[in-house]
Amino acid sequence: MIKLNVVAVGKLKERFFTDAVNEYAKRISRFASLKITEIPEKKTVEEEGTEILKKTSGLTVLTDVKGEAVSSENLAEIIKNACTYGQSEITFIIGSSEGTSEEVKKGVDKRISFGAVTFPHQLMRVILCEQLYRALTIINNVTYHK
Repeated sequence: MIKLNVVAVGKLKERFFTDAVNEYAKRISRFASLKITEIPEKKTVEEEGTEILKKTSGLTVLTDVKGEAVSSENLAEIIKNACTYGQSEITFIIGSSEGTSEEVKKGVDKRISFGAVTFPHQLMRVILCEQLYRALTIINNVTYHK
């Protein structure tokens, strides 16, 4: 079973975000293990970056508006390829509202974008979890993705 990690700066403050993330985590558990690690917000993105990099393992993927635009199918392919080529763990990173440090951007294996728009980083956690679930259903031929 693949291990998916989400390393995110900041805490989810709204219950509706927490409820949504928990729902997708439950759905994901059918296909993979999911661990979400929250990094406290710091004074600078450089300080956050140091903490982020300490918590990453396996293939590292940064969500970044300037990253490679990916579709749900592309995300499924990233996960499937990681498994095919011996990676049993993937860490997805969500920076703070201030972004991420150059150290993080240079230190990851991939930078992906879910579109040219900027999402609030708390909402991004929900979007990422939904997309991870969608990708896993694509990989496992489960009806969800249309």
